[in-house]
Parts: sequence; structure tokens; C-alpha cells
Amino acid sequence: MDGKTKKKEWKNMSTNVNTSLPLEFQTEQNRMNILGFWMFLGAEIVLFATLFATYSVLSTRYAGGPTPHELYDIKGVMIETILLLTSSFTCGIAIYEMHRHNKKGLLTWLIITLLLGLGFVGMEISEFIHYVHEGATMQTSAFLSSFFVLLGTHGLHVSMGIGWATMVIIQILKRGLTPVTARKTFIIGLYWHFLDVVWIFIFTFVYLKGLV
Repeated sequence: MDGKTKKKEWKNMSTNVNTSLPLEFQTEQNRMNILGFWMFLGAEIVLFATLFATYSVLSTRYAGGPTPHELYDIKGVMIETILLLTSSFTCGIAIYEMHRHNKKGLLTWLIITLLLGLGFVGMEISEFIHYVHEGATMQTSAFLSSFFVLLGTHGLHVSMGIGWATMVIIQILKRGLTPVTARKTFIIGLYWHFLDVVWIFIFTFVYLKGLV
């Protein structure tokens, strides 16, 4: 197959629109991109599974440093959890508004989602600063090293999600609601829900288990 034929097939994948499908699935290219993102999430699952396994092994190795009972503030963690789970709900509403072709509603709920995400990241940074002031750093013990790496990796992913969603919002404002911007919005929605699921595991197996 020559280069011109490949280019033509690629163009057809991007331009053939099936309006009977949801906006984000209307082109073959969109469907392939979404499938590719599901594969990417599979790799992310492996990453976080490794971090959880590491934390599980090291979670009782305190080396004379603070224990979870001495360190965790369940009230602050509950607020973080409420913020992030609420943001998952508002993200779902944003996707619903996208399916209704309601650009204003989509942007409104996406912005609310980002504000909730910013609140979560801000509280997590504040939590980390508090721990450091209490003398609980990555160098203190194996427990704290695995704790900071696990939660820091998740927090970094949330921060990246905020930046990513911000760029999607800018594209929607410039280009409107099209199959391409709808696909990008749908993908960031998948990513955001994935991070919320990871946080549920963190809340359960790190915080709640640590306080038992």
C-alpha cells in the first residue's frame, strides 16, 4: 500500500461521520482513539497496583517514626474524599450535557469539576506540608516513603487531569462542540473517573485500614 492510499484511508476514518452514534463515537478515528485510551488506562492500573502492593509490604515499617494512628486526620481526608467524589458526579453531568449538545451546560459542569479538583489538590498539599512539619518525611521510614509516593503519584495525576481538562475547555470555546472536541471531553471524563476509583482504594486501604 503506497503513501497516498494510506493517507486517503486515514482521512476517511476522520471524516466519515455516523450521526446515529453519540457525538464522541461518530467517526472511526474517534472510536480508535477511545479504544487506545482504554488500553492506556490498563497500563495505569498496573502502575497503581504496583504502588499499592509496595505500600502494603512497607505499611508497618515505621522505623521509630510516626504511625498512621498518630498521623492521619480523618476529618481532612473525608473532606478530600467528598470533594473528589463530588467532582466525579459533576463530570458525569458534564458528559450528559455534552450528549444533549448543550455546550453551555457542558462547560459549566466541567469548570465546577475542575474547581472541586483544585480544592482536592490544595487540601492534599496542605496535608503533606502538615506531615512534614510534624517530622514525617519520605526519609523518616519505609512506611512514609511508600505513603508519599502512592499519594503523590495520584495527586500528580489529578493535577495533570486539571491541566488537560483546561486545554479541552479552551478548545471547546474556540471550535465548538464537534466530534473531535466531544471525543477529547469523553476521554478526560474517563480519566477523571479512573482517578476517583483509585482514590476510593486509597481512602479504604491507606486511611481507613491505617486507623483500624
